[in-house]
Amino acid sequence: MRYFYFLLLFGICFNSFSQTDSLKKKKGQLYFSWGYTRAKYSKSTLHFKNNSNKFNEFTQQNDNYDFVVYDAVATDRPDFDKIKDVINITIPQFVCRGGYMFNNKWGIEINYDHTKYVVTDYQKVRVKGRVNNNYFDQDTILNPSNFLHFEHTDGANFWMVNAVRKMSLCNPNKNFDASWVVKPGAGIVFPRTDITLFGERLNNDWHVAGWIVGVESGLRMEFFRYGFFEFVGKGSFADYTSCLVLGKGNGKARHHFFTAQLTATIGLKFGSTK
Repeated sequence: MRYFYFLLLFGICFNSFSQTDSLKKKKGQLYFSWGYTRAKYSKSTLHFKNNSNKFNEFTQQNDNYDFVVYDAVATDRPDFDKIKDVINITIPQFVCRGGYMFNNKWGIEINYDHTKYVVTDYQKVRVKGRVNNNYFDQDTILNPSNFLHFEHTDGANFWMVNAVRKMSLCNPNKNFDASWVVKPGAGIVFPRTDITLFGERLNNDWHVAGWIVGVESGLRMEFFRYGFFEFVGKGSFADYTSCLVLGKGNGKARHHFFTAQLTATIGLKFGSTK
């Protein structure tokens, strides 16, 4: 939620600064939007590694492992039942955008998706590697109680800067305009990784863990002077190069996946591109 407040504050300051100039130039439009998303993920291969030789009192062994989980299935967790509770408005998979249209065709946008990524428990996967000096290469059930549970549910958190291209489809009157938008961009992933490994759980801090590229496209409907609604699809590739995991040394995990999203947002705009 604090990221949304930051965007809102930035927008208010930016709008205040630019309004005096816009009175003369009469172009340029600032906008903000908020909404919710669903996501699908491709299978992902996860590599867990920690080279510490420090003794872990919980597991009664050294924190030393290096193993790979191949082709794990993961799902999102929408939590849409929380939307009706205003206090918990940021618990579901929300999104927010803040952007500036230079004219009625081109703009730039900060794009944030609070998607959630959960590796499915009890699935059978191939696991290869070692824990301390025990080497293995076998099919394994992802049992969260004694082996592994892995998720980014306080956010897989896609932060992107997008170029915006808007193409008008229908403009019957001054109170309604329908257009198609295309938004290619790139940015960072900022997850909070919640992991249970060998029976020990740790919900880590938020952390810049990698990068993402993608493109969003869909229908934008503007109504009256200040309102608009967007329904878009998004395809992206996210590479988590250094997720924080368990280990008293330098425990890290890495994985990457493709994702497809459907997102609906409603927003406000300030200024004019006419």
